Amino acid sequence: MSTLPVIAAVDGSDDSTRALEWALEEARLREAPLRIVHAVRTATPRGAEPPAGAAAPDSSVIVETRQALTGRPGLPELSFTTLDSTAASILPELGAEAQLLVLGSRGRGGFASLLLGSNGMACARDADSPVVVVPRPGRDVHTDAPEPAPAPRVVLGMSAEFPLTADAAPDPALAFAYREAAIRSARLHVVCAYPWPVVAWAAAGEYLPSAADQEAAEAECRQLVAERVATLKDTYPQVTVEAEVSPGDAAGHLVAAARGADLVVVGRHRPRAFSPVRMLGSVTHAVLLHAPAPVAVVPTAQELAEAAAATGEDAA
Repeated sequence: MSTLPVIAAVDGSDDSTRALEWALEEARLREAPLRIVHAVRTATPRGAEPPAGAAAPDSSVIVETRQALTGRPGLPELSFTTLDSTAASILPELGAEAQLLVLGSRGRGGFASLLLGSNGMACARDADSPVVVVPRPGRDVHTDAPEPAPAPRVVLGMSAEFPLTADAAPDPALAFAYREAAIRSARLHVVCAYPWPVVAWAAAGEYLPSAADQEAAEAECRQLVAERVATLKDTYPQVTVEAEVSPGDAAGHLVAAARGADLVVVGRHRPRAFSPVRMLGSVTHAVLLHAPAPVAVVPTAQELAEAAAATGEDAA
């Protein structure tokens, strides 16, 4: 069990207030302290600037947030911090000090038409902890899929691109989703899309994929999901798992499944060999932009292990 806090970034906007409410409940469910942070660069004389990220006197946002929470029952242990820095530069770094980083889809400033602000994008891509982005209410989802049953539910987007061997460690996104389902007494809805139809150039007389080939591809995908899910079933026996295996657009299936969900969990894109650059991946990016539920982006196993080694925490 991590001893690190949940961190919520606030800036006084309605988006950050929604994120704070989500973080309060998450910290309570995890039995973790909640650290409420406001990053704001103060005006100082030239040559007297404090180091980026240095603690600063309470900002008006922190003062107002503390006052709003004073006397409220059932709160987790709270701390309040003002950091003298720009949000874009300091927020991703806070992941090293958190078991979870929570922020709204957009803060103050920017363009009103943006679905996801630059801070949310940077944190989801670079933070050393899982990052939850809480969307604005009322996002429309255009789909012909039926509305999921109204019940506590965590959705996990599972990739069919990286099969696991029997002795492989559980995927961090899967472990995160299982835990979130367990602490919420929710079911785990696993969504996995396989590429179909197969796009290929074919000359006259060449073989083209058939309906039987699609059935085989779907069966292979279902088997892959079952094997991955089984790696943690004994750890979380109370969690009911349902698998949705569909052809085509993974992002579209995930966004449709997000309707009414408590949380959508996706993994960060695995970096290319010999490349230190962190990436979100097109599916994760699309889900962050369009899902109507909070979205958790979970770093890769290697990134979590490196962060745990730096802090002395257990990567699990």
